[in-house]
Amino acid sequence: MCNLYNGLLTVSYSQAVAAQLSLYLNTLATKNLLIPLLLSSTPPRVKRNPIQMAIVHLLLRFLLIFIFSCKPILCCPYDQKQALLQFKSILFRESLANSSSDDANLYGLESWNSSSDCCLWDRVICNSHSHSQPVISLDLSSLVPLMALETSVTSEVLKPLFHIRSLMILDISSNFIQGEILSDGLANFTKLVHLDMRENNFNSSIPSHLFHLTSLQFLDLSSNSFEGELSSEVGSLQNLNTLKLDENLLYGEIPAEIGNLTHLRQLTLRQNKFSGGIPSAVLNLKELEVLDLQNNSLSMEIPARIGELSNLSTLALSRNRLVGGIPSTIQKLRNLETLKLDYNLLSGLIPPRLFNIKRLKYLDLGGNNLTWNNSVKVTPKFMLSSLSLRSCQLAGNIPDWLATQKNLDFLDLSENELEGTFPQWLSEMDVGNIILSDNKLEGSLPPRLFQSQNLSVLALSRNNFSGELPENIGDATEIMILMLGNNRFTGSVPESITKIYRLLLLDLSCNKLSGSSFPIFPDFLLSYIDLSSNEFTGEVPVTFGQQTRILALGQNKFSGHLPKNLTELTQLEHLDLHSNNITGELPESLSQISTLQVLNLRNNSITGSIPETLSNLSNLHILDLSSNNLVGSIPSKFGNLTGMIEPPNTYSTISDVFTFSIEFHNLIVNWKKSVQGLSSHNLDIYSFLDLSRNNLSDKIPESIGELKSLKSLNFSYNQLTGMIPKSLGELQSTETLDLSHNKLFGEIPSSFAKLQQLTTLDLSNNKLEGPIPVGGQMDTMDDPNYYANNSGLCGMQIKVPCPLPDHAKSPENSQQGESEEEIWFVLEGAALGFPVGLVSTIAVIYASGYFSRPPPRHHRRYRSRHRG
Repeated sequence: MCNLYNGLLTVSYSQAVAAQLSLYLNTLATKNLLIPLLLSSTPPRVKRNPIQMAIVHLLLRFLLIFIFSCKPILCCPYDQKQALLQFKSILFRESLANSSSDDANLYGLESWNSSSDCCLWDRVICNSHSHSQPVISLDLSSLVPLMALETSVTSEVLKPLFHIRSLMILDISSNFIQGEILSDGLANFTKLVHLDMRENNFNSSIPSHLFHLTSLQFLDLSSNSFEGELSSEVGSLQNLNTLKLDENLLYGEIPAEIGNLTHLRQLTLRQNKFSGGIPSAVLNLKELEVLDLQNNSLSMEIPARIGELSNLSTLALSRNRLVGGIPSTIQKLRNLETLKLDYNLLSGLIPPRLFNIKRLKYLDLGGNNLTWNNSVKVTPKFMLSSLSLRSCQLAGNIPDWLATQKNLDFLDLSENELEGTFPQWLSEMDVGNIILSDNKLEGSLPPRLFQSQNLSVLALSRNNFSGELPENIGDATEIMILMLGNNRFTGSVPESITKIYRLLLLDLSCNKLSGSSFPIFPDFLLSYIDLSSNEFTGEVPVTFGQQTRILALGQNKFSGHLPKNLTELTQLEHLDLHSNNITGELPESLSQISTLQVLNLRNNSITGSIPETLSNLSNLHILDLSSNNLVGSIPSKFGNLTGMIEPPNTYSTISDVFTFSIEFHNLIVNWKKSVQGLSSHNLDIYSFLDLSRNNLSDKIPESIGELKSLKSLNFSYNQLTGMIPKSLGELQSTETLDLSHNKLFGEIPSSFAKLQQLTTLDLSNNKLEGPIPVGGQMDTMDDPNYYANNSGLCGMQIKVPCPLPDHAKSPENSQQGESEEEIWFVLEGAALGFPVGLVSTIAVIYASGYFSRPPPRHHRRYRSRHRG
């Protein structure tokens, strides 16, 4: 059997005939009627001769092979076979040339060879209704999946395919082909119905000839690098039933010519860079069933007449910049099953009549400025599977009409003003995803909630829940995300929690949980752990599996040395133990955690020197060892911290794993003279080195100037000596530089004028002298506190003139210098003398009684005459 898109292919005719004829001949042979047909001299009823029968069967086999396999008129055309073999040859050659391996595996093309009919090859389908059996379908997707990151196949590979004019289906998706598609070649595909080119690296504009393929019904160009507006020729695609341009880098507005595609049933322009408004021409697409414009930069309002598209089953406009309200005409869309308007700039009331759309299953309105009318009682006619009313100003108790939604699997009511307790009826509904973070809910959690075998996400952070965690919390074994941070939970962590074998993220931070021991987790999937800001005691726990990537245990009461078996966490990227009572020295073994990107040990009691081996952590881009008792010098090899030279782009956040927005463990650092939290969503763009408030001595290594991606460098409150290295002027990304409260001497390097990103500088409380550099951002560093308590600094930033150098003190230059000093003195004297003189003059006038004397008589007479 051969399947074709939209039923274009049926059972191969020739194969069916061959099968029927073979069955017929075998039947004749079995009944001893075949031999008389082939050997006319043999009587109809003769005794079977085994040798004769074997010869006959052999002859029949060759006959069938000759008739149905080798007859030229029933094989695929020779030129098409050669085109396919040429395509394979080019693809294999380019894949091998750009691969680091010795061979290139082209999956599914093993059967492609010159000795067989191409209609019998994998991934190839021919037209069985035609005597010439031309190729009509090629599934060439994911041919090189294992080499996706290192293979660079050019668009030249497509040239041979352009000769197969009979093609109706072509899928070349997920092959990472790059370059510009030859427009003329596409013009040959006049019969093309289905074209799938997603997940490649095609660039330039969409080929103009593509819009002449009037038989096209499915077009997917997602995940490429196409640019420019859609050609106006898109209007010629009169028979297009499915158009996908997902995830390209397309620029400009959606062209109005899209309205000419009057037979469109599915229009998907998701994940592009379209701007401007939704063209009103879309309203001409009366047969449209799916309109998906998500993840663009669309603005303006949703067309008011959107309800005229009566066949719509999906309207997805999420993650744009749309404004205005929800059009009332949407209620006319009786076939609507999916309405996604979340994460825009929509405002106004949520229309209650949306609840009358009977077929609605997915309703996502969250992340806007929409308002829920809490006084309106609704009786929904739909049965939802997903509901998002995030940040819609819901108030009071959780709406009880939700109890009628028996199929609900996803519920997001976060960032509202909901009050009261967690409803018992909600815990009994077995909802798969419950997100109620950032509300005012209180009370304890019902144990019934954790009897659910469907619960996979439970996010209740930033509420007022209290009491102990239910002992049966581990019965909900399907939970993947458990976020209970920023509440008032007390007691210990239940031992049963280790039964949740699918647990990926655990956030119990900012509660009042306590205990000196922690449950031992088996080596399951648990990767993200945040227990910070509680009251845990004892040694630092390392009872987590090898999959741990983020371990946040800061601001507790852990004590003792850093565990040596931290090295068993071989996937660890983020270790945060700040503000505990950790003692002892930094173990050399830390350098064995090669995946480490963030190390925060601030505000502990760690002693000893900084191990030189830390410089081996090539991925480390945030290192905070401040407020400890470290001694010795700053390792000179810190200039080899390549993660601070060019930050790694591999840092993963939980938002990469799940589609909905989750904020997980903001890293607390000293940033621009204040303690701030860095969002977990963009932590990878920061690079920090903070060794402040220790007892470090010796010089600042010149190699520190190699760390060109540093956003913040803080060596303050140490015993550092020597001159400031000129190389620090090469820190081109640095915004905060703090070297205060040390014993540094000499001049401030003139190279500081190259610090173009500098916004905060502190060099106070050292022994610096000489002129403060000018130029660039240094001209804006004019806060005297930046330079306070140094021995001899001068410069316009602190309004202290710098003396002329010795070589400038010739008689001529001396006279000029004296003149300049006189000017400075005159200006300073004028600035001081004017207010002093003014006050003195006024005092003398008062003392002389001028203001108390009556005016002269003639003055009074003058006024009298003047009035008269």
